[in-house]
Amino acid sequence: MPGLHVRKGDSVRVLTGKDRGKTGRVLRVIPDKKRAVVEGVAFIKRHTRPNPQKNVKGGVVEREASVHVSNLMVVCADCDKPVRAAHKVLEDGQRVRVCRKCGGTLDRR
Repeated sequence: MPGLHVRKGDSVRVLTGKDRGKTGRVLRVIPDKKRAVVEGVAFIKRHTRPNPQKNVKGGVVEREASVHVSNLMVVCADCDKPVRAAHKVLEDGQRVRVCRKCGGTLDRR
């Protein structure tokens, strides 16, 4: 299965849906379902039961739901624009993602 274009820690912009145009950081990637959890995007209300052993209070909790990765675009840190990622092999053999607009690397080494 080929890898996804988003990784944990990436800054991404939402392309479609109710949160279109929002930017956030990827908190978690679920490769099997091709989904990602983005900070501050796609909030859902979760009704939780109190659990004293885990120190969890009961009630309605808001948290981020996952978003399909096809609705996300990586934001380049250098040009601050949503871009498609190209792949480039460096001299030392390391494979990195590169911004197609400005040529800067998207991977922080």
